[in-house]
Amino acid sequence: MSIQPARTRFAPSPTGHLHLGGARTALYAYLLAKKTGGQFILRIEDTDLKRTVPGAEQEIMDGLRWLGLNYDEGPDIGGPYGPYRQTERREIYQAHAKTLVDNGRAYPCFCTTERLDKVRKEQMDRKENPRYDGTCRSLAPDEAAKRIANGEAYTIRFKMPHDGVTVAHDHLRGDITIENKQLNDQVILKTDGLPTYHLAAMVDDHEMKITHVMRGSEWLGTFPLHVNIVRAFGWDEPTWIHLSVFLKPSGKGKMSKREAADAMKDGYSIFVKDMQDLGFTPEGVLNWCGLMGWGVAEDDVMTTAQMVERFTIDSLTPSPAAINFQRLDHFNATHIRLLTTEDLAARLKPYFAREGLAVKDDVLLKMIPIIRERLTTLDDCISFGAFFFKDEVTPNPEELIAKGLDAKQSAEIARKAYELLSAQPDISHERSEPPFRYYVEASGFNAGQVFGVLRVAVTGQKVSPPLFESMEIIGRDVCLKRVQNAISILEKM
Repeated sequence: MSIQPARTRFAPSPTGHLHLGGARTALYAYLLAKKTGGQFILRIEDTDLKRTVPGAEQEIMDGLRWLGLNYDEGPDIGGPYGPYRQTERREIYQAHAKTLVDNGRAYPCFCTTERLDKVRKEQMDRKENPRYDGTCRSLAPDEAAKRIANGEAYTIRFKMPHDGVTVAHDHLRGDITIENKQLNDQVILKTDGLPTYHLAAMVDDHEMKITHVMRGSEWLGTFPLHVNIVRAFGWDEPTWIHLSVFLKPSGKGKMSKREAADAMKDGYSIFVKDMQDLGFTPEGVLNWCGLMGWGVAEDDVMTTAQMVERFTIDSLTPSPAAINFQRLDHFNATHIRLLTTEDLAARLKPYFAREGLAVKDDVLLKMIPIIRERLTTLDDCISFGAFFFKDEVTPNPEELIAKGLDAKQSAEIARKAYELLSAQPDISHERSEPPFRYYVEASGFNAGQVFGVLRVAVTGQKVSPPLFESMEIIGRDVCLKRVQNAISILEKM
């Protein structure tokens, strides 16, 4: 039997940065849509005006595109089921709320915030679960209409059934059953005429013909409410998939702001924009987060195209997954090695530019093969490659002194290095290394001492890519100039 094309959506609120959990939700929705030949939609759920953060919507769109999760419909590109911002769909929600009221499945509520707070406090004092006490539920429609006509402020609440049970089916967890008497009459339309999530998301998913709703497990608590709203309209339900929760690295509880800040100090983040700035690749991030909650081997290295090929919702798991940043390093480094030299060069250039270094493309292409294996993140290129693009390097004088030697002996090595390099018309690594090996054998100095002085002189640092390959790329004249500078430094010590 052929698979029906899925219409999936990623529906974030623009109330902060795009984070790891959101990226994974978007990834799974994207994979299912592409696997089935369907569509992946971006919808912005911006009805919580007080919490909306300027620039957050653009960051979400930029983050998805950086990850390569290009959506088929969305607020900036349009589509047949727009608008794709909930604040632009106000009349749609009001019409649907009216339908529920007319059908006896919702009602206007005139209770003030002060009254609701008072009721809530009294319930908590009695050790009861706070909930709406139903004061306006039994208001006669004529009386409610008269109060509305008089200009009295009101919300609209969904009228939950009080008897029996609600059975809601989650694809990962099976049937979830709850007694209706435990459910609350939630507000679905606020006094400002904007909907709450409970109404807006259900209406939008229906209107936009969403077939599979992937969202965080935090919505399981109101899942029975959402199912009742869909059924009150007589709509077909989508396939509901509540994804597993991410745990902090210790495996105990969700990441807190403090732990997120600590991770940032160590060069990690749970926010997509930070990951980009820290030098992680979209391929590495997606491979890493995609396997947290997907029942495939946790070492499987996959491109997005390979993930599309292998993805099924039946292989997702509800089990919580602890964030492991070392795994991120592993996947990121692996995907860096899979990039072509030209692709990697294009990705490294911005990091050199950020350091004020003018990159020569021919030099960049030559150095990539000797630094690629050393890169965990893209910004590691500064540690291993900045010296290729500097007019001169400034070695730490103490580091120019080889282990077990003094400044005078180290200067002797530097002078010999200058002599050996001067005698060679070119310094290809095949040609320049043998004379230095012979010098090591004849001089009494060991290889670590000779190559250590030369390395610091030429690169300005104690750790570098392969020395003679690096010297070949830097060029004979620049190497001689740098060695001469090291001699001057050592002779003054």
